[in-house]
Amino acid sequence: MVHYGHSNQLRQARAMGDYLIVGVHTDDDITLTVDGRDTYEEVKQAGRYRECKRTQGVSTTDLVGRMLLVTKAHHSSQEMSSEYREYADSFGKCPGGRNPWTGVSQFLQTSQKIIQFASGKEPQPGETVIYVAGAFDLFHIGHVDFLEKVHRLAERPYIIAGLHFDQEVNHYKGKNYPIMNLHERTLSVLACRYVSEVVIGAPYAVTAELLSHFKVDLVCHGKTEIIPDRDGSDPYQEPKRRGIFRQIDSGSNLTTDLIVQRIITNRLEYEARNQKKEAKELAFLEAARRQAAQPLGERDGDF
Repeated sequence: MVHYGHSNQLRQARAMGDYLIVGVHTDDDITLTVDGRDTYEEVKQAGRYRECKRTQGVSTTDLVGRMLLVTKAHHSSQEMSSEYREYADSFGKCPGGRNPWTGVSQFLQTSQKIIQFASGKEPQPGETVIYVAGAFDLFHIGHVDFLEKVHRLAERPYIIAGLHFDQEVNHYKGKNYPIMNLHERTLSVLACRYVSEVVIGAPYAVTAELLSHFKVDLVCHGKTEIIPDRDGSDPYQEPKRRGIFRQIDSGSNLTTDLIVQRIITNRLEYEARNQKKEAKELAFLEAARRQAAQPLGERDGDF
């Protein structure tokens, strides 16, 4: 499960050359092994460690919590319930814990965030404009495999991904889907190398107006079931009528539903692991604080 924060870290990593790199929430974030040691101790000693900040916004902990709590508070235009607020302050934390890296972040979309991820390129003469649409929720390897297959359909592809509104996705998927709201899904898809442009809040039905506006040459859909529109019509009837519709088999059996089911099945294990990890991190922070408060000559390792 890769969200846009991970993608931005990897972009920064590529620019740093041949260092072994870890992306972190802040410059002084910590990662520990099971015995409480710094995970990257040897790498740091070898001088091959660099840090790159992750994009502020959603966290993996937050996404997991949304799956488990089954609320819709994260959807665009939805108010945060008191239940979700309580979860946001306590989910997966050890008793009394105040670890700054396990809290739940609330996403704020800005134009700069979109510019940071967007390619900024318009389709050029000779490029094949391919349109795909869907939720692209919890952007995962199944989505990437699908988009890669679509990308291979043309010598010079220009892929436009249409992302449905949260309420539209919830209508055809039910429960508390989508797990990621429209703004979060937008950045996740924009971060994919195969996608050139994203339509934010695309209509569920692929209309003649949409095809003409973007000068679409080909429309693709995966092997997942095509849910009829609210009036019972086929949302792909127009591209099918034009003979430009293709169904693509990604070759992957991973779905958003499967990821959610795995998380729910392993809920207790996840919560226990998160609490154990936070307890060690808090102990590490306290030890570091105490050492920093000691006079310089009394610190461990000083001579």
